[in-house]
Amino acid sequence: MRQIYTQIFRLSLLTSAVLVFGSAGYVWVEDWSWFDGLYMTVITLATIGYGETHPLTHEGRLFTIVLILFGSGVLLYSVTSLAALVIEGELTHAIRRTKMTKAINRLSGHYIVCGYGSTGFYAVEELEKTGRHYVVVEADPAKIQSLRDRGILTIEGDATQDEALLQAGVARAAGLIATLHTDADNLFLVLTAKGLNKDMRIIAKAVDESSQQKLRSVGADGVVLPNFIGGLRMVSELVRPSVVTFLDMMLRAKDQSIRVEEIGIPHNSPHIGRSLDELNLLDVEGVSLVAVHRTGGSGYHFNPSPTMRIESGDMLIMMGESSRIAQLASNLSIG
Repeated sequence: MRQIYTQIFRLSLLTSAVLVFGSAGYVWVEDWSWFDGLYMTVITLATIGYGETHPLTHEGRLFTIVLILFGSGVLLYSVTSLAALVIEGELTHAIRRTKMTKAINRLSGHYIVCGYGSTGFYAVEELEKTGRHYVVVEADPAKIQSLRDRGILTIEGDATQDEALLQAGVARAAGLIATLHTDADNLFLVLTAKGLNKDMRIIAKAVDESSQQKLRSVGADGVVLPNFIGGLRMVSELVRPSVVTFLDMMLRAKDQSIRVEEIGIPHNSPHIGRSLDELNLLDVEGVSLVAVHRTGGSGYHFNPSPTMRIESGDMLIMMGESSRIAQLASNLSIG
């Protein structure tokens, strides 16, 4: 992208130089004003043929011949080069990438998906369904193009390098998903990302179970083992098919996104000390309060009592339509 803008700048500079040269020539040879010299230069190079601005002397006509021979060539080169950029789509792509960069720079509290492979694909689909803001970092140009065609914010580059993560807004991100091809790459990615944003939550993929502890030791907040999850899913499909069918309905429904979400209670929340019944959290249409996770050793309170009072740091575990839960969090001013 930088090369395209540099080329456009050079073409503009070259065209401007010809216009200045022609204008200065008429000022010097014919003693015209700068405006008259510029006007004569433009109509000469554009081959419009309006006629001479003022009668030309012998020297002025010689200068016009020189201007036509050299200036027209420069102007033709500039126009054809710019047309080639437009026709080949490079200029359009550069403008699109610039808009995308500006959109990423405006993000805050978003998520970064590193690696658009088999796991990254489903991570992106879930973030899209649940209405999260996210950026994909991928090194494969073909995958990047397919994502950009869908309007997805992307950064083309190596996710293990600082530059790619910084372009994705890692310093402002709420979380990162590491789904690169190898455990070693994910290990280095987690280490790099944690160094750039220590407060960001990071979930990493691991193929080898022995990599789980290593990933956690360098900063991963959670590690997912696809093979392990796949084995559990197969057994669940075998012994509890109704539960699996229900979960599939939650994840794959196209007309709505039913999810289990969490709403955190910050330390400065005005709702601390109020009961669940007072907050009407048990009577929200389309949303169920499944449990309250309380810090300090008391753990999870499933199917909590209406008289239970909210405490600082509580995490409300809600199940229902994602948009309804988000609206509930916004209404309570605790999302």
